Amino acid sequence: MSTLSSTSTFAQVTAAYDDNASYEEDQSTTKAAAFITACRFLLRLLPRRTSHGGRSGDETEFEPERIREEIADARAYIARNSAATSGAFGVRHPSFENFRD
Repeated sequence: MSTLSSTSTFAQVTAAYDDNASYEEDQSTTKAAAFITACRFLLRLLPRRTSHGGRSGDETEFEPERIREEIADARAYIARNSAATSGAFGVRHPSFENFRD
């Protein structure tokens, strides 16, 4: 279950983003999934453009495409690493090769 919810604050979302960004270094598909969740929250929470004080030099623009690229990278990581381990933890089939009557 995700640690983020509809009541999560912006600080909690950015902390989850930062805490789980090391999914590759830690070799964790669980962290990659949590990172994707944090990215989705950021896409919803961050405004496209903000202005401070009305001066032209005080504008900040957010590029949601960069976050979408992070999501795509994390999904690819999960796909690569889930496939690599699915044999060890996947479905097992019984063998009756040495079965006797």
